[in-house]
Amino acid sequence: MPNIKSVIKDVKKSRELRLRNLATKSKIKTFVKKTKAAQDAKAENAVALLSETVSIVDKAAKKGIIHPNAAARRKSRLTKRANAQA
Repeated sequence: MPNIKSVIKDVKKSRELRLRNLATKSKIKTFVKKTKAAQDAKAENAVALLSETVSIVDKAAKKGIIHPNAAARRKSRLTKRANAQA
């Protein structure tokens, strides 16, 4: 554990941010899985889930949790998958 007060604060802050990032990444993965499952089952809520997933991915990219190109790639793949099944 560091002795300098500002470094102690930095460590605390980085732990908090790490937990926030982990939670957001987990949420992204969960919604991607839900969306894919709904698309495979041709459920009625697939379009709503896709929209919600895109929103979550965009917010994560905006906050810097994932890279903007990674967000675009995820959205593109889900949208392409939805259009292929339509």
